[in-house]
Amino acid sequence: MIQRIVRAIDRFQQRHPAIAFPFAVNKKFGDDQAGYLAALIAYYGFFSLFPLLLVLWSGLGLILRGDPNLQTKILNSALKNFPVIGTDIQRSIHSIKGSGLALAIGIVGTLWAGLGVTQAAQYAMNEIWDIPLKDRPNFLYSRVRGLLLLAILGTITLTATLLSGVGGSGANVGLRIAGIAMSLLLNLALFLLSFRVLTRRNLSWGDVFPGAATAAVLWTALQIVGGYYVTHQLKGASNVYGTFATVIGLLVWIYLGAQITLLCAEVNVVRVRHLWPRSLVQPPTIEADRVVMRAAAEVEQRRPEETIAVAFPEERRDEDEEPPAPRRAGSSSG
Repeated sequence: MIQRIVRAIDRFQQRHPAIAFPFAVNKKFGDDQAGYLAALIAYYGFFSLFPLLLVLWSGLGLILRGDPNLQTKILNSALKNFPVIGTDIQRSIHSIKGSGLALAIGIVGTLWAGLGVTQAAQYAMNEIWDIPLKDRPNFLYSRVRGLLLLAILGTITLTATLLSGVGGSGANVGLRIAGIAMSLLLNLALFLLSFRVLTRRNLSWGDVFPGAATAAVLWTALQIVGGYYVTHQLKGASNVYGTFATVIGLLVWIYLGAQITLLCAEVNVVRVRHLWPRSLVQPPTIEADRVVMRAAAEVEQRRPEETIAVAFPEERRDEDEEPPAPRRAGSSSG
């Protein structure tokens, strides 16, 4: 009885694209284990924030030295509400000292951890697009490419985050709307570029636009929530509480961002490769299921001379064919 109900639901969702498409996206997300890939990206993203904070602190010390007007502006900005460093800024902004050595260590650490983010993102995108291992960039090329992507995508991300912070915490309504609008446009550009260049598959702007537009809206909302959390919810928090709340909040925020990115990338994959509808219960498998499973096996092709063949019972007709008629005695094969 239960099996009949499930199969009836499966037939219903397969006949209705409005249900079949998001179901196929979710199933492809699970097939690719994209949740684990998002966790990998989040790990490197979270790790890269600490050397970035070192760069921020050392840079502030070097920039603010001997400039009372700039010190006052920083003291009145949203940065003073940031836990840990925010307390030190309010107490000793006039005595912050920058260190060239600390700045250099912070930059190297940021580049190293940021390169881990771009490497993890490239790996994830190639996985969800089912790029065979033989076609993926080699060790040297992938890292040079990762550094270039880090410079471009990192700059866009930081700028969009700052603008969304203005939109989420500004008192002026016009300024808030303008900040959110600019952040949304920058995020759209970020995801359009990311979805095209992070994979070896040759894609057009039209191929990646639906997923990029969805990701831009969700990511902008996530940035606004994050900015509000820092500037309002953590305002006046104790140093210990603020530290724990910031660490947990940042980790969740980055992981959600990685999940949103890969889920929206799956939207493009399912749409471009026509991987819907998918079956809820198997057997039998339908065409989109077979395409996904065949591609998942062919991803393991590591050398050009290697061949991977995938077959399904319903595709094999050899057993169904009639055996050839026996030859007559004395007949010639020609």
